[in-house]
Amino acid sequence: MAARVATVFGGSGFIGRYLVQRLARQGWIVRVAVRHPDRALFLKQMGAVGQITPIAASLRHAGSVAAAVAGADAVVNLVGVLFERGQQTFAAIHADGAATAAAAAKAAGARTFVHMSALGADPASPAQYARTKAAGEQAVRAAFPAAGIVRPSIVFGPEDAFFNRFAGLARLAPALPLIGGGKTRFQPVYVGDVADALARLVEDPATAGNTYELGGPRVYTFRELLEFMLREVGRRRLLLPLPFWLAELQGFFLEMPSRLLPILPPPPLTRDQVRLLQRDNVVTSGALTVADLGIQPAAVEMMVPGYLARYRPGGRLVEAARG
Repeated sequence: MAARVATVFGGSGFIGRYLVQRLARQGWIVRVAVRHPDRALFLKQMGAVGQITPIAASLRHAGSVAAAVAGADAVVNLVGVLFERGQQTFAAIHADGAATAAAAAKAAGARTFVHMSALGADPASPAQYARTKAAGEQAVRAAFPAAGIVRPSIVFGPEDAFFNRFAGLARLAPALPLIGGGKTRFQPVYVGDVADALARLVEDPATAGNTYELGGPRVYTFRELLEFMLREVGRRRLLLPLPFWLAELQGFFLEMPSRLLPILPPPPLTRDQVRLLQRDNVVTSGALTVADLGIQPAAVEMMVPGYLARYRPGGRLVEAARG
């Protein structure tokens, strides 16, 4: 029986590493298509010798995308950006890049194309991130009508950028900002459940053409999530309500250094992120969900305390585990 080949764009990222591991366990030969293959070498240990191969590709360069998907049975696009930097713009990655990947997969004869969008993708969103995610979905459907699409809410796990970020701030700052008063609602979903959902879409032809909204078992407000985090790290901090207009002004000044000097790390807050917070981020009533994929989602209370322990007073702050 011929080996099955999957190309995963963005496979070295937070969600990608979990998906690559699952596909390898299911016997797939996995090409990890990333801009910097040297940074994805750690993934090779997740499979047998030669089973996982990082390769150079960028969604902004159609030739590299075509080479990455040549001969692939399945193609998965996980690439996204939270902050625009140089040519890595929301439109170039979320919309044009998604279209390039889907068209290349179709031209290469791939059986399956799976695209990761985001909960809240909407052409009428106040946030450019969400508008371009919606444009990406439309482009993918046009190029590969049978594509499977997933829209996760906030994704949590050992390497996440939500609980880890705020727990890190709580080690140093006397107060944490409650943007918009902390009323925005989220439905956090565990990274392992997102990876399981993606793998199911790769494996199961019955999911073709469907869109799944991925959320955990419970909805929380932004305030409730910060209060939970503070309890778990054993710290008392003031939660300071910050109106959207003031947070957006703050975002303007925080993002300026990284725009002027692209080698700087991404800013802790941007105007577009504030605009995202102006809408709830929960699963839509009547949508297909993780339950339709046979997945019982893990609760925040079950998974998060283990990796937040390192932020407690006297705890040892170490790098989150990979894989």
